[in-house]
Amino acid sequence: MIKIYHNNRCSKSRCALAVLEESGQDFLVINYLQSPPDKDELREIIKKLDIKAQDLVRRSESIYKENYKDKVLSEEEWVSVMVENPILIERPILVSDDKAVIARPTEKINDILA
Repeated sequence: MIKIYHNNRCSKSRCALAVLEESGQDFLVINYLQSPPDKDELREIIKKLDIKAQDLVRRSESIYKENYKDKVLSEEEWVSVMVENPILIERPILVSDDKAVIARPTEKINDILA
């Protein structure tokens, strides 16, 4: 089953959700601001995305700019920062079995649906 880590206030996230709804596939919506992933779950997502933890951080958020912009953190420290401040997690993220994508642009969803 596909999981979408979703923020309804984000237009890209709403667009990704609409694509999933149209696909006819089963999926689970996770509002990650209300139900943030724990460290193990976030590590697994990062592994499936095949990126570094810091590449999942939303640098446009004020929390990032005020607290983390010029900091050099380890992978584990970035994971902790995102678990403590889920608004910093890039969105939307779609996860299916052994792969995941950040659906920016929305066409990346096809990598999960294929």
